[in-house]
Amino acid sequence: MSPSALPSRYFWDLTQPEIAEQFKRHPLVILPAGSVEQHGPHLPTGTDIFAANVISHAVAERLDGLVLPAPAVGVTPMHMPFESTITLSPDTYMRVVSEICASTAQHGARYLLILNWHEGNIPSLAIAAEDLHRKHGMTVLTVQACYVAADMYGHECNGLTHGGEIEALAVLAYRPELVHLDRVAYCSDQSHGLKMDKLRRTKSYQPVLTDIRCIAPTGWYGMPQKATKERGAAMLAALADAIASEAREIFGLLDDVLGGTAEVTEIRRATP
Repeated sequence: MSPSALPSRYFWDLTQPEIAEQFKRHPLVILPAGSVEQHGPHLPTGTDIFAANVISHAVAERLDGLVLPAPAVGVTPMHMPFESTITLSPDTYMRVVSEICASTAQHGARYLLILNWHEGNIPSLAIAAEDLHRKHGMTVLTVQACYVAADMYGHECNGLTHGGEIEALAVLAYRPELVHLDRVAYCSDQSHGLKMDKLRRTKSYQPVLTDIRCIAPTGWYGMPQKATKERGAAMLAALADAIASEAREIFGLLDDVLGGTAEVTEIRRATP
């Protein structure tokens, strides 16, 4: 079966023989990481996992990989003051991610790309990635796709804002019927939101914020009104192209530096 013959890149859409043959051809799996949390009156609670899923599928098409059935729920205690939020503990989330990916390693997956759209998942994903590399011999790359989107589109979308234009575009690329721009209301002060997000996103200083309302009292801020389905599709294609290109290069470098080490060779020999 040629790569183009696969009916889908989503693991759960495929049959066992299709998956087995794909692992033999190119043992790459992609794990979407997101969350279920409030995104104001105009975006669904699944915004983060929808974004991660649709970008993962587009990247999988470009890299000839499979998209794993990831947990929709992530680590998001900061949004719990709002009724539509569901969170896991960091330890639970880390273990779920590790066990999903370890299962595929047992079946022959050797390369893992974790594609994340939710900042609260980052610490748990880092620990899980380390565990999957050392214990199961996987070559792992984590991509903070929300930050890639911010770098590429922040200048024209007023930054990466919670419930703002970039997130609206991501959902429009996946489930446009779930975006209700006509319901946009009670947006929090954008200057304060941007200031607080800049504070918590620096590389050197990382304060802990316990409640999203200290960033945006209404739970969201941004200007999603200009988002369209067409622009969402264009953003999706551009993000997928950029991530696939960079990931291809990084995996090649990892093969060069990891493939010849005794430690990695021994781990891979021990992996079923």
